[in-house]
Amino acid sequence: MSYENSCPIVSEKSLVEDFFQFSQGLWQSERRYYTLPNGITQEIFSSITVKFLESGCPELITLAELHQINTEMITCGSLVSWSSKDVHSGRAISEGDTIFGAGEGLLYRDRGHTIMQPVVATYYLPNSQTLCLRTENSGSVFEEEIKHIGHKYRTRQTIISRAGEQMMIGQYLEKRIN
Repeated sequence: MSYENSCPIVSEKSLVEDFFQFSQGLWQSERRYYTLPNGITQEIFSSITVKFLESGCPELITLAELHQINTEMITCGSLVSWSSKDVHSGRAISEGDTIFGAGEGLLYRDRGHTIMQPVVATYYLPNSQTLCLRTENSGSVFEEEIKHIGHKYRTRQTIISRAGEQMMIGQYLEKRIN
């Protein structure tokens, strides 16, 4: 048996669909943001809900319209809702939701990290459990890695740079609660 016949070829579409489907559910997120170079650390707790979105669903049609692209360009996605608070003070930090839609190495979002306008990230999956993203908006670069650790946990890391200088590192431990 040749090597080509013994190893199935997994498409990018299949990998990203698997990743988004596996991510679906309720998560508790413990985050630390390290501001560079001054060393200020902020700890945040978030409740996160992730819903898988199939191609052609109303949310992805709206997302395609925001980006002025054909709806067929988005193969699947996720609706992510969150509520965050400061760990030490208990003060509410933010809450909201965002739509992600994947297609051909691009991840479309209805809003950016720090802006309310639609943004596009490039992405790749080194395997079905890890998603790597790069988003550029408002003069900043956000490099992220989201990695599932078994069924119950995932880690996330975000590095935020501006003008080639790293400004902040965010590290997250997320636990599935359903």
